Amino acid sequence: MTTTAYDVSTSTALRLVDVHKTYPGGAQPVAALRGVTLTLPSGSMTSVVGQSGSGKSTLLNVAAGLDVPTSGRVVIGSQDTTGLSADGLTRYRREHVGFVFQAYNLIPHLGVLDNICLPLVLAGRETDPVWVDQLVDALGLADLVARRPGELSGGQAQRVAIARALVTRPAVVFADEPTGALDSRTGAHVLGVLRATARRFGQTVVVVTHDAQVAATADRVLYLADGLVVHDEAGATAEQVTTRLLAIGR
Repeated sequence: MTTTAYDVSTSTALRLVDVHKTYPGGAQPVAALRGVTLTLPSGSMTSVVGQSGSGKSTLLNVAAGLDVPTSGRVVIGSQDTTGLSADGLTRYRREHVGFVFQAYNLIPHLGVLDNICLPLVLAGRETDPVWVDQLVDALGLADLVARRPGELSGGQAQRVAIARALVTRPAVVFADEPTGALDSRTGAHVLGVLRATARRFGQTVVVVTHDAQVAATADRVLYLADGLVVHDEAGATAEQVTTRLLAIGR
């Protein structure tokens, strides 16, 4: 039986409209994003790549509601988050956005199951044991639920982090260099699990990475340069991503 990870009134999971982000710096502001417009459909997996300083991290922070744009609109699910107060944005992000980071960020003194359910606890929501069991099963964690983070391998810890990101049934999951701390074989396995789980539950995933192999696992690759999306490619291979990045960097 197929399970829908979330219920939204639109087929669009994320939309950015003419988003700019500038930071104070020296004699004049630094433009990190310079008019980014994009639409990501629900259930898609998208990679964002670019050279250092291209705006990847800023794009993730602004799109995920960790930072606010200087101008433009960010719509997550059916909510225009740029119209929310700081507290409102925090609450909405907690309920509707999932995160997977390179460093896992698991709580050492909590077991695997408690780490997975932590976002629900913080949001004051009831735990749905059936949904949690589905996640645990899909991510191959059934034999690990009683362990603590210190007893897990890197790959196991990252799978726990993925389950934690999905447990609130978010509109979008943002993964920031999710395999950066893993060896290539383990990283490939974790990415495969993330992709398979996202497809199983109709989840929308955005992966920010510098790794062409990681980028190529997505349905779509967005290339950033100087704060702009300069190319948009579907079904790219790792070799094509590498070639495109080299061309953009010239």
